[in-house]
Amino acid sequence: MTDQASHSNERALWPALRKGFSRKCPNCGSGPLLKSYLKVRDTCQVCREDLSQHRADDGPAYLTILIVGHVMVPGLHIVFVQFRPEPMTLFTIFAVGSVGLSLYLLPRLKGAVVAFQWAREMHGFGSDA
Repeated sequence: MTDQASHSNERALWPALRKGFSRKCPNCGSGPLLKSYLKVRDTCQVCREDLSQHRADDGPAYLTILIVGHVMVPGLHIVFVQFRPEPMTLFTIFAVGSVGLSLYLLPRLKGAVVAFQWAREMHGFGSDA
């Protein structure tokens, strides 16, 4: 019975992931999660949720590389086979695209990883509840 009781107050995963991906607090969805490009705030400015317990070290970078690679490599192959652009043009377009997509995704995936840890009460999240 205690196992069932612990599952009843489990935090919702998908809403937390959406809030984290939008770089908002996974608890309230209003406060900013990051105080700079990748630095996570210690507490939410709105709901005072403790966010200092996160352990989002290499996960966001790995996920960014995985997604950018899976988007850019097939695109590179298709463009090369269909259009045969000059090598320098192809390199420039895909280098800028890869860097731009990486810079866009990295803070969002960091927010999603922190939100996942918060929702699953990992690494001390929820230990004071």
